[in-house]
Amino acid sequence: MRKLYFLVPGRGGKFACGGLWAELKTFTLAQEVCQADIVTYRQREKDTLFLDDLLKEKNLEDIIFVISWGFDVAKLAAKLKSYHVVYHAHSAGYGFRLPANIPIITVSRNTMGYWGQKSPNSLIYYLPNQISDEFRNLHRERDIDVLVQARKSSEYLMLELISALQKQCNVVVIDSYIEDLPGLFNRAKVYLYDSAEYWAQQRVSEGFGLQPMEALACGCQVFSSVNGGLSDYLDPGFNCYKIAGYSQEYDVERIMKVVRSAIASESQESTIALSAEVLAEYRHDNIIRRLKVILDEINVFFDRKNHYPPNIKSLTRQRIAKLSILRVLSKIHQKYLKLFPLK
Repeated sequence: MRKLYFLVPGRGGKFACGGLWAELKTFTLAQEVCQADIVTYRQREKDTLFLDDLLKEKNLEDIIFVISWGFDVAKLAAKLKSYHVVYHAHSAGYGFRLPANIPIITVSRNTMGYWGQKSPNSLIYYLPNQISDEFRNLHRERDIDVLVQARKSSEYLMLELISALQKQCNVVVIDSYIEDLPGLFNRAKVYLYDSAEYWAQQRVSEGFGLQPMEALACGCQVFSSVNGGLSDYLDPGFNCYKIAGYSQEYDVERIMKVVRSAIASESQESTIALSAEVLAEYRHDNIIRRLKVILDEINVFFDRKNHYPPNIKSLTRQRIAKLSILRVLSKIHQKYLKLFPLK
């Protein structure tokens, strides 16, 4: 099995974000399956490989570059066109296209559907992000009624809903790094997450939506938007509640009902929750199992791709336009035959 080089712009600093931490976590998981290392390509870092230095080496047939940083993917794919490359897709909607010789591993089924339409000739796989075992329900007393993480939250949530809720219950808003996030989720009765507005401004999708799942795993009741990758696992009415439901007053009524229900039932057995079966899909063992299968298939593909020509027609804009014209002409022809049947 070929060695994996996970390409990231840097390991922290100005590049620190959820996407980077998710990629570094995937790198750690990959080390359980094969040899893997981190390679930076924007800033040099101590004791870390740098891409331009690495490309000076002659024999790179036995390695696979894993690219993931959405804004840089198109440039990196062009730069690495002579090598084995895999795209680890988080968010969708960046607008670039990829050649069929680059397999795509997606972190959500939502993103998989996007690339299934965008690159129908590529090998595409699904590998969800991991939810660490530390995110679990500790069945402790919950002293926070409503918890909100300010980052990615909508204007409606931050400026309207929170102020309305603060009149009736204890609301905690976090706007900085929290070291013990599992502990905080285990203190909260309800967690609010509303990222649709944020991602609409970014013009890309919510790739996975880690925090609502982490909160659910810790026993929180979650009110969330269901955009992008959140739609993979959130099921309003069954394991969560849809936030921003028609009116602010109705949101407050529904949230307070859940808060009071949680107070009345310490065990929270009567509340809705994420099932153990759903959560198991995102735990370590299942991801390692899937990763082994995916890497086996990708390695076989890279062994064989040079033996076959890439001869399946791509779904380009020009080809779509041509097919649309042919479809219209076919309909016109069929209508003409009905009006003037051959004798």
